[in-house]
Amino acid sequence: MYPHDTSPRRTPQRPLPQALAGGLVVSCQALPGEPLHGPHFMAEMARAAELGGAVGLRINGPADVAAVRAASSLPVIGLWKDGDEGVYITPTLRHALAVAEAGADIVALDATGRPRGDGLDLAATAAALHARGTLVMADVSTLDEGLAAAAAGADLVATTLSGYTPASPARSGPDLELVAALAARLAVPVVAEGRIATPEQAAAALAAGAATVVVGGAITRPAALTARFAAALSTEETPS
Repeated sequence: MYPHDTSPRRTPQRPLPQALAGGLVVSCQALPGEPLHGPHFMAEMARAAELGGAVGLRINGPADVAAVRAASSLPVIGLWKDGDEGVYITPTLRHALAVAEAGADIVALDATGRPRGDGLDLAATAAALHARGTLVMADVSTLDEGLAAAAAGADLVATTLSGYTPASPARSGPDLELVAALAARLAVPVVAEGRIATPEQAAAALAAGAATVVVGGAITRPAALTARFAAALSTEETPS
């Protein structure tokens, strides 16, 4: 049994997409086995992000969503990663509803067009979430997927999966071209997410047409950040 949000649904001062507009959403996630894995640590990470000026939070798993919901008043984009290949970001309606019930204002899910775990299409999943007052963020990897997701009822479309599916080429940096292409074609807000490593790249994503920007590992993965510095130093020649 996962924790459920039993408090009254929070009513933001502004509709959620507008509340996120032009700002930074911080993805607070830690994998099993990492020192910061667990609801307590993610709640504290979320509080730190809020203190730093984040306008929203992206949180993985019902337990972490519930803990963050109790610790922060910021909008929460919830998801549930189950597995590590194929459709593993909120792969079924059961996953999506559990995240919503834990307190997420928006549920993010794989909207690449690949078969979902329960056989439901995106439109049916979105309709079920909308019925309980929860918004849907579609994580896509291509322009066509983004157009289809918006047509199926997604309230926001994110570039999260660009570079991580067979339909999209691998990249070393953010896919600003996809951000711009989606922004030019969609009426719903476009979210820039994926490999955004610097403030300059985040600003470039907004300039390309994103309504909001999600940054994760560049802020919330201390082990990976430390490894980058350590690797850079190990390549330096030792002074003679």
